[in-house]
Amino acid sequence: MGTNLTFQYDREADILYINTCSPYPEQESEELDDEIIARFNPETDEIENLEVLFFSTRLLRKELFQLPISARLHLYENVKAAEERTV
Repeated sequence: MGTNLTFQYDREADILYINTCSPYPEQESEELDDEIIARFNPETDEIENLEVLFFSTRLLRKELFQLPISARLHLYENVKAAEERTV
């Protein structure tokens, strides 16, 4: 099944959270890039959460803002339809 991304912004802490699930204590964490934290599934080693620190500051910079990850994005309806065809 495809995983939805949720985006949450904590204005007070200035952190953007990008999640595929809620964070949990067993996750491993690692700083991928300057002030970008990834939380990994301890069994699969897949990224489940990203935390982008000082998010508003990054947006105000003139330079391009990139995350140090690769992703394949699909429309949720297309993923759901493909799954239904395989059932």
